[in-house]
Amino acid sequence: MNDFEAVHARLREIVLEHRDDLVVTKDGPAGMALEIPGLEGKPWGYVAGTRLGKSYVSYYLMPMYASPALRDTISPALAKRMQGKACFNFTTVNEDLFAELADVTSRGIAGYREQAELKASERRGAAQKSR
Repeated sequence: MNDFEAVHARLREIVLEHRDDLVVTKDGPAGMALEIPGLEGKPWGYVAGTRLGKSYVSYYLMPMYASPALRDTISPALAKRMQGKACFNFTTVNEDLFAELADVTSRGIAGYREQAELKASERRGAAQKSR
């Protein structure tokens, strides 16, 4: 197992800790995706996932995008791994950063799920009014 496969396996474990409340919609050697039940395939339904790339392994966490307050809680070391507002890139296993990422993931998911379900409800209401 090369470093990227080990990194992906470890990041996948972090995502899968939340599979009881969410839905795994993709899970394969190239990556995985976790979504809110009933919102699968909707942009606001995607919660977290991984992608095994050629240069690094990416960990996507949409609560980071949705909550500037959550972004403000991460360490400078984890922030250095960010690309954009919701993506973290890794080339090696770093248990300290992965522990922090697991904590941020756990803290972020509940609030994000509430926001996503509210947004979906608002869109359904707007669609019904326009009929």
